[in-house]
Amino acid sequence: MKFYFAPMEGVTGYIYRNIHQSYFPKVDKYFTPFIVANQSTSFKTRELQDIKPEHNQGMKVVPQILTNNANDFIQTSKKIKEFGYDEINLNLGCPSGTVVAKNKGSGFLSQKEELNNFLETVFSAGVTKISVKTRLGIDDPELFYDLIEIYNRYPMEELIIHPRVQKDFYKNKPNLTVFADALKLSKNNICYNGDIFTADDYQKFVNTFPEVKSIMLGRGLIANPCFINEITGGTVLKKEILKEFHDRLVVDYRKILSGDRDVLFKMKEVWHYWSCMFTDYEKYAKKIRKAERFSDYEKAVETLFLEQEIRKGAGFIS
Repeated sequence: MKFYFAPMEGVTGYIYRNIHQSYFPKVDKYFTPFIVANQSTSFKTRELQDIKPEHNQGMKVVPQILTNNANDFIQTSKKIKEFGYDEINLNLGCPSGTVVAKNKGSGFLSQKEELNNFLETVFSAGVTKISVKTRLGIDDPELFYDLIEIYNRYPMEELIIHPRVQKDFYKNKPNLTVFADALKLSKNNICYNGDIFTADDYQKFVNTFPEVKSIMLGRGLIANPCFINEITGGTVLKKEILKEFHDRLVVDYRKILSGDRDVLFKMKEVWHYWSCMFTDYEKYAKKIRKAERFSDYEKAVETLFLEQEIRKGAGFIS
C-alpha cells in the first residue's frame, strides 16, 4: 500500500511536512495546500516558500493547483516544473463555498462540458504528469457516473476519489457503493481518500477493497502523526514523541512568523486535530482554544501532556 498525506490549508505546509517526515518517514507522497493558478509571472510568497525545492528535501511532494482555467493551469504548471516537480495535482475536491461559487474545486464538477474541455487542453499540453483529486459531484452522487466517463478519456497519473458530494463537506459517510463502481469503471489507477481515522478503519477498508493500492490520509494522519507506522508496523504514538514534534513546530514557526501571536494561532489549528488523541481532553482543549497569550497556551499544553495519556486505539473524532 502507498500512503499519501492530503493537503490541509493552514496546517500541512513545508514546516509541518519536514518535521513530520523526520519523525515518521512512511509517507510516499505529500500534497501541498492548493496554489491558485493565474497568469502572473510569480507566486505568492506563501506558495513560493511552500514549493521551493530546498524546503522539500528528502520527500516526494506534489504541488496542487486550484483553477478552472486551462491556460492558467498550463502556465502555472510550467512554472512549477521549473522547480523540478514532475507531477501536478488538480483540485476538484475542495468543498468551500467561496471556491465552489467560482466553479472551482468541487464546484467545477457541475460544469461537465467545461470540465472536459479543460482536461482535454491541459492533457494535450503535456507539461507534466497530472493526477486529479475529485469528489462525486455537488449534491447528487449519481453525477459521478458521467464524470468517470470524462476522466476515462485522459491518462491520469492517478484519480484520487473522496466519495462524498460537495454538499456533504466532511459530514455523513463516504459513499462506498459509488466508490466500488468507480473501481470497476475507471481506466485510471484509483487512490481512496476519506474517513480512515483508526487502525480498525484501515483494516476494514483493505478487507473490503483489497485491489486498492494507494490511500490518501488527511485528518486521521494530522491527528495521529504516527498513524501509518501503527497500521503498517504496530508502532504506536508515544506522548514524548508528540511533545517533541510540538516543540519543534513552535521553534520553526517562530523562525518564519512575525510573533508569538501568529505562532499561537498556527498551533491552535494543529490542536484542533491533536487534542482528541488524549484521554479526558475536553477541558484542556478548551483552555488551548481560548488562550489569548502564548504563555497561557504553553501552560495549557504542558498540563495536558503532564496529566493525560494518548488513548489506546485513538483516532480523529469528527
